[in-house]
Amino acid sequence: MSLDLTRLFDCEGEVKEFSCQLDLSGVKRWGSGLFSGPVEVTGRAENRSGIVSVRYAADFVLDVVCDRCLTPLTRPQHMEFSHILVLSLNREENDEFIVIPDGQLDLAELATADILLELPTSMVCDPGCKGLCPVCGANLNEGDCGCEQKQTDSRLDKLRELLREQ
Repeated sequence: MSLDLTRLFDCEGEVKEFSCQLDLSGVKRWGSGLFSGPVEVTGRAENRSGIVSVRYAADFVLDVVCDRCLTPLTRPQHMEFSHILVLSLNREENDEFIVIPDGQLDLAELATADILLELPTSMVCDPGCKGLCPVCGANLNEGDCGCEQKQTDSRLDKLRELLREQ
């Protein structure tokens, strides 16, 4: 979705409200989709004292699996973002502003980037998740699997011998 903000840059005090649904079903993490439905975006762009800013909220449902135990997770999310918009920059490479030289803001691109940057790198069902057994693959949150957990790495045998001698 593209927002035409050219009038906003010309008129101090101008406000433009917006609301839309974004289809981010093509966005994937580890080969599977992240979003179980559309992303609801609502916000406003305004020119206050000659400074154009955009503030918006994104509401969506994440559909992921726990990174430790592979349990499916469905989590509703609410995120809020704000940016300052400019038509051009005097200096090069300034990440504080979003440059839209033609006055057209690609809201879908902006919201997608903002949401993906704010998502946690690791999704867990619970901070105390025990994960899967490295031997049999059983979910350790459901109980002890009974496997012999103490496996040693044969490459470290010489080091163990040296530690026993001391």
